[in-house]
Amino acid sequence: MDSLFKGSPYQQQHDLEAGTSCLPPSDDQDDGMSSSPFDITSTKNASFERLRRWRQAALVLNASRRYRYTLDLRKEEERRELISKVRAHAKTVWAAYLFQQAGNQANGTQPLPPTSHGDFAIGREQLASMTRDHNFVAFQKYGGVNGLSGMLKTNLDKGINGDESDLLNRRNIFGSNTYPCKKGSFWRFVWEACQDCTLVILMLAAVASLVLGIKTEGPKEGWNDGGSIAFAVILVIVVTAISDYKQSLQFQNLDEEKRNIQLEVVRRGGRVEVSIYDVVVGDIAPLNIGDQVPADGVLISGHSLAIDESSMTGESTIVHKDSKEPFLMSGCKVADGSGTMLVTSVGCNTEWGLLMAGVSEDTGEETPLQVRLNGVATFIGFVGLSVAFAISGVLLLRYFTGHSKNADGTVQFTAGKTKVGAAVDGAIRILTVAVAIVVVAVPEGLPLAVTLVLAYSMRKMMADKALVRRLSACETMGSATTICVDKTGTLTLNQMTLVEAYVGDKKIDPPDSSSHLSKTQTSLLVEGIVQNSNGSVFTPEGGGDVEVSGSPTEKAILNWGIKLGMKFDAVRKESSIIHVFPFNSEKKRGGVAIRLPDSKVHIHWKGAAEIVLAACTQYLDANDNLVAIDENKGAFFRNAIEDMAARSLRCVAIAYRSYESERVPTDEELTWWVLPDDDLVLLAIVGIKDPCRPGVIDSVRLCQTAGVKVRMVTGDNLKTAKAIALECGILESDADTSEPNLIEGKVFRALTEAQREEFAEKISVMGRSSPNDKLLLVQALRKNGHVVAVTGDGANDAPALHEADIGLSMGISGTEVAKESSDIIILDDNFSSIVKVVRWGRSVYANIQKFIQFQLTAIAAALVINVVAAVSSVDVPFTAVQLLWVNVIVDTLGALASATEPPTDHLMQRSPVGRTEPLITNIMWRNLLIQAIYQVTVLLVLNFRGKSLLHLEHDSVDHANKVKNTLIFNSFVLCQIFNEFNDWKPDEINIFEGLTRNYLFMGIVFIKVVLQAVIVEFLGKFASTVKLSWKLWLVSIAIGFISWPLAFIGKLIPVPKTPLSNYLTRIFCCRRRAQRSEGKRE
Repeated sequence: MDSLFKGSPYQQQHDLEAGTSCLPPSDDQDDGMSSSPFDITSTKNASFERLRRWRQAALVLNASRRYRYTLDLRKEEERRELISKVRAHAKTVWAAYLFQQAGNQANGTQPLPPTSHGDFAIGREQLASMTRDHNFVAFQKYGGVNGLSGMLKTNLDKGINGDESDLLNRRNIFGSNTYPCKKGSFWRFVWEACQDCTLVILMLAAVASLVLGIKTEGPKEGWNDGGSIAFAVILVIVVTAISDYKQSLQFQNLDEEKRNIQLEVVRRGGRVEVSIYDVVVGDIAPLNIGDQVPADGVLISGHSLAIDESSMTGESTIVHKDSKEPFLMSGCKVADGSGTMLVTSVGCNTEWGLLMAGVSEDTGEETPLQVRLNGVATFIGFVGLSVAFAISGVLLLRYFTGHSKNADGTVQFTAGKTKVGAAVDGAIRILTVAVAIVVVAVPEGLPLAVTLVLAYSMRKMMADKALVRRLSACETMGSATTICVDKTGTLTLNQMTLVEAYVGDKKIDPPDSSSHLSKTQTSLLVEGIVQNSNGSVFTPEGGGDVEVSGSPTEKAILNWGIKLGMKFDAVRKESSIIHVFPFNSEKKRGGVAIRLPDSKVHIHWKGAAEIVLAACTQYLDANDNLVAIDENKGAFFRNAIEDMAARSLRCVAIAYRSYESERVPTDEELTWWVLPDDDLVLLAIVGIKDPCRPGVIDSVRLCQTAGVKVRMVTGDNLKTAKAIALECGILESDADTSEPNLIEGKVFRALTEAQREEFAEKISVMGRSSPNDKLLLVQALRKNGHVVAVTGDGANDAPALHEADIGLSMGISGTEVAKESSDIIILDDNFSSIVKVVRWGRSVYANIQKFIQFQLTAIAAALVINVVAAVSSVDVPFTAVQLLWVNVIVDTLGALASATEPPTDHLMQRSPVGRTEPLITNIMWRNLLIQAIYQVTVLLVLNFRGKSLLHLEHDSVDHANKVKNTLIFNSFVLCQIFNEFNDWKPDEINIFEGLTRNYLFMGIVFIKVVLQAVIVEFLGKFASTVKLSWKLWLVSIAIGFISWPLAFIGKLIPVPKTPLSNYLTRIFCCRRRAQRSEGKRE
């Protein structure tokens, strides 16, 4: 049995981000040590060493803020230690149970009798102790499942009453199925923002300046410099903390959504869908393959039920559950079979609850873009620090050598004459400017801007029916070059109706007409439909519509049975189930062995029509005769299947056989019994219609326009797959329906690895595929360099979901195993929602690039202006307070404005972004350099010739300098505001298209303009500015406005397709080669 799960999701380990499961990293995903520590193409399974390496290489001034939404390696190690402890405890439970059982039998020790608790005859402590310790003696003492259900006032067939008072009472007595979640307070974010070493230096400088200023100039005027810097620093801290806190709340909400599993429980005789948080003690919960066990409990009944307990024990061995081993642990997964359980403990009364309470705080997960941006930030940071040191060195040298002068022309420092306090104050002013330059120049918020964009995008994607489980999937989806998609429920509506039926050798028209069937045919069909089904039929006691539950295929067949006169509950009671072979996506069929009241044994099979038909040797005709399926009849049935498949119907065959009662294995051997599937008697072949989703053709066409190839991978008949593919637009015409465009799973599976890689490029439709075929296709496509997205809903799809660059699970039809192996959950199972995810993925990347272009332009201009001014005889035009304000509008508010641009159709007209495409493209370099050169030129001209250009020669020197510097400051800020519009559409001529619909962007720009006006006109002492005349305001606006026509002209300049970084790399490599050759000659 274990061999069935090799390479399956049941051998997975704890997921770093979502607290779930993932396979060990593959070699191609983590190449160990590449040339750059910031060059990580996939962080999905990167090793700790790989992640630690880029952190050690990064220049960081505020680690708590920079790394907040990346994986905290220290906490992750603590998390793993905690998990190992819990697993160790779970491992010892079984051993302890065996010793306890042996001791109890030897000594006659009895478990503690149950104590009544409120309205119930047993308390939460006894229940928790029994299930947590797997205490089978206590289980038997309490009367087994029947005894426990009586104590918990649960009807094993109908479940609990389930009204509000009953549920409230059970939660009060036994607890709720929730666990405490750690949440960060706003003040934690304030504290983290304060830990930026540049801000700490500025605060110390502000205190020193405040003390010296008050001492030398008195309290009335002496507080200006120090107080202004202190207020500016506080403003930066508050704005940063508010922004970060809001992001944190969004991530907490998304994390809660990820854990909010929907499942069915039995209440008042019917199945009800509830949240896992609403499960209470006493609930009856059905379990099927891929489900998560929602709470601790005991098995009521099961068929070949196998549980993967690796999430708790760490062991990959699959544990079979039966009446001798009935205990089920919360958080484990159903690996095989089916069953029902009685919930006995919930929430923190379970091992899983204790584990999740200890590790519930999400420690994050870095994305490749975040890592690359840390590299960009590090490079810029080194440049900024170098510039700051150079400026401070030059200014201090000029100051202490007597070359720095006041506005009135007097020397600021004279050796032996200037007081120590005044000298220290002058030096502090120089250092504050240098530190403020570092604040602007080191883009600490650049990597965090990715998180801001991702948080915004994830929230909006929820509205578009996509729940992101792994951050990196957002941006990776923008690079997707192919999507391998299931047919059922994704391209189709998954609303199945049985529209055609062949019973015996006759077509039944209409298909629900029972008058065309003999009693034996009807009896055997109904028997097979009822017993060989995971679905159920509930008839309300007071009358009303019949409720049918189960998979869409099951529901379609059950509804057909009802129309044939089926009495579900009565038929279920007429015979007993001996053994079940659950539907298997590899074998494409499922079976059940039942014992009739007269001790006869029937084995019923149901599955893919051509596969079940191949196992049939006879069919039952209308006269109740068994007729051999000869060549002609075989051709008749195959033609019927092909005809239905060509009309895009899903074909299902129902068959049975008798079996000798004495050949049925005993109880001990029954678990391993392989149901006979030969010499079957064909009962019926049915065609089930599942119409295509509205709009799927447009969505497929949009993907093709965007350079994303859509490939259908389905378990259905090849002809059914072909018909749906033609209907959806995946195949354009019959000319595309030849191999390898259209291929069967077994054919692809039989190819060599090299052949699979060659065929994979051309495959558009794969029919009759198994989950392993899907995995092989994903691997072949990735080896060919594709960025692959793949959809899946079954437990066996988990390996393919994990192997793909982006795993997309289905929110409605998907199992919990599939969801936990995926990166994004498509909540409505709709292909159109997948296309929206592609749009958002491209939008994430585009928005980050806009922010980078915007921020680098401002940084480059500010650095050059300050350097040139410092090394000249003129003072630096920007004060520390002004530079801090520039940091707020460029860093925090700039990121917020860039992050809120929704995806546009223009994004879907581009080719996918490659894995290795440079973050700063040639278009960005062109735009950035044009704007930066323009700003530097104009503002330096104002700096050196401003007095004469502005006709300020007749003003006092001090006033003229203040007016000139205020104009430079105002013009610089307005240049950034105007340039923000250019960066909003970096590669489009019309930058105003759709602008009015982005209210947040317009609001942020408006706030910036208003605050800038307030700072200039009303906060002169605070920002070292003076009021500007309306003419100078017009000059400032004109300087900023010119960036628009300049950008328009710049966008007409063509740029080479080869990235600039490639040219630089070639030059660098050529120089290294030349140096090596010279070294060899010497």
